[in-house]
Amino acid sequence: MASTGSARGGGRISILYSFPHAFGAPGIGWTAWNQVNELVRAGHEVHLVAASISRPVPGLASVATSLAIAGRRVPHRVMGRDRALAWHDRVAARAVLRHPLGAVDVVHVWPLAATRTIDAARRRGIPSFREVPNTHTANAYEVVARESARLGLTPRAGASHTADPRRLATEEREWSTATGLLVPSEAVAATFLERGYHHARLRRHRYGCTPAAPVVRREHGRAGLTAVFLGRVEPRKGLHHALDAWIASTASRDGRLLVFGAVDAEYLAVVADRLAHPGIELRGVTPAPIEELARADVLLLPSLEEGSALVTYEAQVAGCVPLVSSAAGALLDHDVHGLVHEAGDVDALTAQLDLLDRSPETLHRLRDAAMSHAPELSWEAAGRSLLAAYGRSSAGEAGEEAHADAA
Repeated sequence: MASTGSARGGGRISILYSFPHAFGAPGIGWTAWNQVNELVRAGHEVHLVAASISRPVPGLASVATSLAIAGRRVPHRVMGRDRALAWHDRVAARAVLRHPLGAVDVVHVWPLAATRTIDAARRRGIPSFREVPNTHTANAYEVVARESARLGLTPRAGASHTADPRRLATEEREWSTATGLLVPSEAVAATFLERGYHHARLRRHRYGCTPAAPVVRREHGRAGLTAVFLGRVEPRKGLHHALDAWIASTASRDGRLLVFGAVDAEYLAVVADRLAHPGIELRGVTPAPIEELARADVLLLPSLEEGSALVTYEAQVAGCVPLVSSAAGALLDHDVHGLVHEAGDVDALTAQLDLLDRSPETLHRLRDAAMSHAPELSWEAAGRSLLAAYGRSSAGEAGEEAHADAA
């Protein structure tokens, strides 16, 4: 089915979207679902190839699954993770080749299941765009290894940010052959520029937050600040920095810090004494993060490595002022929608907590601006940003840009 527009022309385009996991499941599956949903809502033609479907999108032009039998998901572990991803890549590549010439304008792929799909797109003269949900993987490995060593820990074997030369080699092949790399923040872009990638191949877009219902602020009515940490309890997310800043700040005298997230057991042993501080509570995983944010004053997310954390979008929509590191990939302006500190700068984060603890006026100013920012943080706005990233290429440019890396 041929599309009626082109990626450059700004009209209706046709996208083959390849996602090698459960589409619509929590995590990156939810990110992928929102991207596709907004493309369809905007009137574009989307052909989805996913491992399985947890939540469908109405109005898709076609749907194919690579790891589902009779509508039931086949877990990656049944085949083995690497084999399952390679199989999905083959299925998606066949889907690209099956379409008539001119029927697909853009191919959108995700990590570790894209080499063959990108090659198929190049053979058909179709621009391909590789999602980059985190920093350059070599950077992620280095940051996690360095911080883990500083804390006396060994990175968890098999974790996505523990060094794996085979995975890195696969990603490097994908990055080097795709027409463009979809980077969701300046923090991500910087790690690719540092490794010699040409800026023209880094296509900035964004993620988003569109709550299912209007967010209602529920003031906690307590003396002092209520802060939340929402993220995996592991070195990469920097909870130890959040705890140190909180304990050193005047905010800890009357306030409370609530920690939500799945826990890495070895890391928990490192921060256990800090978590025992009065006013700090370890709450585990929450099924309703926006509700928790809507009851809190500030979000603490001093990440050491990140792509563009969705919780930073959710916090602003919920009126919870983000106090985040420069590595968190937050879409905000410092001292307008929140406060930013350099990753690892505990003193700066402490000073920011002190400021908001003693100045309710500053807290309210930032909160109001963050909530006013909500329309720019929606998934609809993210969809427009994604289309703009696609739109810088036409099919005729696919070949010439695929190898545009600068030495």
